[in-house]
Amino acid sequence: MKRFYREAIAAPTEHGFGVMLDGKPLRTPGKNLLIVPNQTLATAIAAEWQGQGATIKPLALPLTRLVSTAIDRVASRRHEVIAEIAKYAGTDLLCYRAAEPRELAERQRAAWQSLLDWAQERYDAPLQVTESITPVTQAPAALAAIERAVAAQDSMMLVALHLATTASGSVVIGLALLAGRLSPEDAFTAAELDESFQIERWGEDAEQAKRRAGLKEDIALAARFAALLRAE
Repeated sequence: MKRFYREAIAAPTEHGFGVMLDGKPLRTPGKNLLIVPNQTLATAIAAEWQGQGATIKPLALPLTRLVSTAIDRVASRRHEVIAEIAKYAGTDLLCYRAAEPRELAERQRAAWQSLLDWAQERYDAPLQVTESITPVTQAPAALAAIERAVAAQDSMMLVALHLATTASGSVVIGLALLAGRLSPEDAFTAAELDESFQIERWGEDAEQAKRRAGLKEDIALAARFAALLRAE
């Protein structure tokens, strides 16, 4: 799409902050006004639009995309999104450990167990660990506790949590990232521990590198979006 405006700026609105493109309010693909809770996030979104060249590139508007998803899609199907995120607790990456090789098993325990302990302490959600390929049955109370933690997020934070959870394969990693328990770098390391272990031994091909780079970007974006949502 050809650029159709000269200036993008953040501006206060009746219900929060929006972005004005040459004085006209930015709208989502669903034609809703794009409104965010604070000026910091609105300014970051305005910067995305101001930074566009002669042609608008949607991939260079990640914050806009996340906010639009929250407004157009999550708000109207909140319960479905909560359930979709919470179901990861039933097969969470951190609960599936290797018995061998010993070095991998030790790395998993060192990196992952503290996160499960954190989830138990913070959310009263004790998730069980297994070394079997057979799925472990988690206690209903633990699954319900994780679902409550997910449901406590507003629509925009749910978008960040969904992105982090699907990228990492772990709702515990997603919650820890949004809570500041994990940095984006540490969240990526935890999510890719098994893959990194194999790469150390066999090397990394181009397809793996591309996938891992995308995952790292998604985790970093989720963390940035969550931080901007919390900004004053």
